[in-house]
Amino acid sequence: MATYRYPVSAPIPKLCVLGELVVDLLPVPGADAGPEGTAPQYVARPGGNALNVAVAAGRLGAPVALVARLGTGPLGAALRRHAELAGVDVTGFVVADEPVSLAVIGLHPDGSPDYGFHVLGAADWQWTDGELARSVPAGTAVLHVGSISSWTEPGGSAVASLVDRLAGTALISVDPNIRPPLADGPVGASLGNDRAGVTARLDRLVARADVVKVSAEDLEWLEPGTTDLDDAARRWAARGPALVLLTDGGAPLRIARPGRPVLHRDSPRVEVADTVGAGDSLAAGLLTGLLAAGVTDRGSLEALDDEQLLAVVDDAALVAALNCTRVGADPPTRAEVDAARAGR
Repeated sequence: MATYRYPVSAPIPKLCVLGELVVDLLPVPGADAGPEGTAPQYVARPGGNALNVAVAAGRLGAPVALVARLGTGPLGAALRRHAELAGVDVTGFVVADEPVSLAVIGLHPDGSPDYGFHVLGAADWQWTDGELARSVPAGTAVLHVGSISSWTEPGGSAVASLVDRLAGTALISVDPNIRPPLADGPVGASLGNDRAGVTARLDRLVARADVVKVSAEDLEWLEPGTTDLDDAARRWAARGPALVLLTDGGAPLRIARPGRPVLHRDSPRVEVADTVGAGDSLAAGLLTGLLAAGVTDRGSLEALDDEQLLAVVDDAALVAALNCTRVGADPPTRAEVDAARAGR
């Protein structure tokens, strides 16, 4: 991965991440649930797609800003501090009256997470056009949006309008990051979400996107019955993006570009603690690598040859793999990635 060195007088191209701040309650390993099985112990960790992506990019040394609505409650200060410690610019935070989102996480035997959400009336998806106009920094070269705040109203429409406005002047990255309990069903309905509405909002974003990271889990909800992931990657690339990165747990990554063969790339083998934040770390590694390579518009992205692109994807996969060796969303620093690469 390239490092970031710009002339002092030159404006520094910046990655701007827009989305939610979530407090993740993770089970304490070995704490069990008390003698009667009714008192599980949890530790509160900063989380949420946008916060994870921004922190991962900051730890990698990228110039990154996080635009988010910071809800009320005692945990808000910890979310802000978590971003600041990674070198993330938080001047785009909006202090909101609504509560912070909360996710209670269980872990399957393979380390994959099982989420329970407490988010009704949360701050994250109450964006207005005016708030976003004031919060997104000048010099934004890459804009990353996605997850709950991008497909939940009323803020989803404001996010889509921002993407419409910046498309063509900034590289647009979208991650659907579907959370089925919040996208439809009774809980989704309480947020105003259903399958048709969420799908339509994502269709609008994907059509404007230059980069899309989508998971096989997302496709299970968005396109039930999908079994041919190569075909799915090709179809998504034909919807408008210049680059689609399709993940499938520990299986090889699929890299698709319009009119080109689908490429496959193995992820590094590591001892997995859990996979919380793995996709977010992958996205951060990808966008950080593109920014370092000077890819800040669609033309420069399309001009990347396979060798250059695969080098960026390999580094991003290493970032995600290292995150999986730690509990919760805890992405590596630049020094840790360099050391891991040197040791392979």
